[in-house]
Amino acid sequence: MNDKLTIKDILGPMRPPFLLLPPVCVALGASVAFWRSGEINIWYALLALIGALAAHISVNAFNEFFDFKSGLDAITQKTPFSGGSGTLPARPHAAKAAMITAIVTLIITAAIGLFFFSIYGWEILPLGIAGLILIVLYTTWITRNWFLCLLAPGIGFGILMVMGTDFVLTGSYSLAAGLASLIPTFLVSNLLLLNQFPDVEADRQIGRRHLPIVAGRRASSIVYIAFLVLTYLSLVLSVAFHHLPVLSLLGLATLLIAIPAGRGAYTSSENIPQLLPHMGQNVLVNLLTPLITAIGIVLATVLT
Repeated sequence: MNDKLTIKDILGPMRPPFLLLPPVCVALGASVAFWRSGEINIWYALLALIGALAAHISVNAFNEFFDFKSGLDAITQKTPFSGGSGTLPARPHAAKAAMITAIVTLIITAAIGLFFFSIYGWEILPLGIAGLILIVLYTTWITRNWFLCLLAPGIGFGILMVMGTDFVLTGSYSLAAGLASLIPTFLVSNLLLLNQFPDVEADRQIGRRHLPIVAGRRASSIVYIAFLVLTYLSLVLSVAFHHLPVLSLLGLATLLIAIPAGRGAYTSSENIPQLLPHMGQNVLVNLLTPLITAIGIVLATVLT
C-alpha cells in the first residue's frame, strides 16, 4: 500500500461537497447587514466567510477522525448524504492529517474571531465561544445527547453564522438578523436529523443517542416536518411584523421542494433506499432557502 499522502487524502475529511452551506448562511447574514446599513465592508465579509468555512471544515475533520477511531466508519451504511467521506477507512494513514486539518482550521476560526474581538470588543465573545465549543465537542459529546444533537447544527449554522456575520458587518446585534437566522437554524438541524436516519443501528453501537435512536425514525420524521413548518412560519412572521422586507418572501419558493421532502421523510422513514431522493431534496431546501431569501433582502435594499 502507498502510504504517501495525496491531495485527496487531505481534502477528503474536509468533505468539500458539503461546504456550500457556510457561504449561503454568511450571505443571509450579510444581506441583513446590507439592508440595515446600506453598505457592506467586503473585507470583513470575506473574513466572515473564511471563518465560517474554516469552522465547517474543522468540525468535519474532527468528525471524520473520531468516527474512524471509534470504528463507526467500518459499520456505517454510507449514502451520498451521510456516513462520512470514506477517506480514512480506505487510507488509514491519513488519520493524522485529518486531525491536523481539524486543529489548524480551528485555529484559523479562532484567529478571525480574535481579530473581530479587537475591533468590536467583548460583545462578539458569546457567539465566538459558543462556536468553538460546538466544533470541539460535537462528535465526542454532543452526539450523546439527543436534544443537543438535534439543535446544535442549526445553532452553529443559523444563529452563530448569520447573526455573527451581521454583527461583524454592523458592529451591533439586531432582531432582524436573529429572525433571519431561524431559517438555517431549523433547516440545518433538519439536515443533520434526516441524515441520521440511515445511521441509527451503527450509531447506537458506539454510544450515540440522537433523536432517531431515542424516538425512532417515524417520530423523528414528524419533528422534521415540524421544523420545516417553523422555518417558513418564522420567515412569514418576520415579514408580517416588518422585521424583514417583503421581498424576503421569495424564500417561500422552496416550499415546492420542502413539501415533497417532508411527505417523503414521513412515508419513507423506515425505508432508506426510498428515503434517499428526499434526503437530496432536503439538501436543496437547505441551500436554496437562505440564498433566495438573501437575494430578496438585497433586492429590497437596492430598490428602496
